Amino acid sequence: MMAVADPERRGQLLVAAAAIAWSTAGPVQRFVGAPAPTQAAIRAGAAAIALTAYLVVRRRGSTFAAFRSVGVAGIGVAIGVAIASSSFILALGSTSLAHVLLFQAIGPFLAALFAWLLMRERVLARTWLAMVAALAGVVIMVSGSLGGGGLHGDLVSLLMSTAFACVLVITRRHREISMTPATALGMVIAFVALVPFSDPSVLSPLDWTMLAALGAGQIGLGMILFTAGARLIAAAQAGLITLLEVVLGPLWMWLIYREQPDGLTLVGGAVILSAVLVHAVADLRPATLTARSDPL
Repeated sequence: MMAVADPERRGQLLVAAAAIAWSTAGPVQRFVGAPAPTQAAIRAGAAAIALTAYLVVRRRGSTFAAFRSVGVAGIGVAIGVAIASSSFILALGSTSLAHVLLFQAIGPFLAALFAWLLMRERVLARTWLAMVAALAGVVIMVSGSLGGGGLHGDLVSLLMSTAFACVLVITRRHREISMTPATALGMVIAFVALVPFSDPSVLSPLDWTMLAALGAGQIGLGMILFTAGARLIAAAQAGLITLLEVVLGPLWMWLIYREQPDGLTLVGGAVILSAVLVHAVADLRPATLTARSDPL
């Protein structure tokens, strides 16, 4: 019996599932090819509709009460989600993918710093080692194309990582609050902010379908899984697990478009994956010992 460990294990699996959902964005964005603000606006609108529909089904007659209950913490998550999700797409239009991924890998360190400052949440030595190893893996992946960035895009990427780290910490600190309504509100904020800069007329019916599916599945489902899991594990650990998105993105591109990843991508991806898996296995060991000593 692993009653004590079960919530943490469930949190790890939920955040990993969210990272898998998020990693599917690349193939869809490559297929659509619309300007970044247009893609981000349609994605956000579809995600807002999907998340609200989920709340209506799950909460039935208390949907409005769910939105009212998020409080100040939920508003903070909504703003952070809106900034992080929009900044990711906008950064890709202003700097190289390599720079965006590198700033994304800094997210776990920012989450660890914010969690320590706000909650005095201690970060285990093995978590620090895993984060450093994962960051090294990202550096290896992108080292061949680091020269193609722009200052504006890098600043947007830094804003993305900072906002996401804030979402991690707030979700962890206020575990008693359901953050799904806050996430839906964040998508509404992103949609309203981006619509003036978008041009839906350039989208074909198939583009609309693909972006709607991306918003509902990649963002909507991903955020439901993430907000459920992130409150069960340390902020630094949640940030580390989300780096699986960096590894899986090139895999989907290879499976769908037959884009062969280069050697640096394969080596860096292997380092990131190893760091996350070794950390997860290390976490299993004390839980197993606790389970064996439990007299039932």
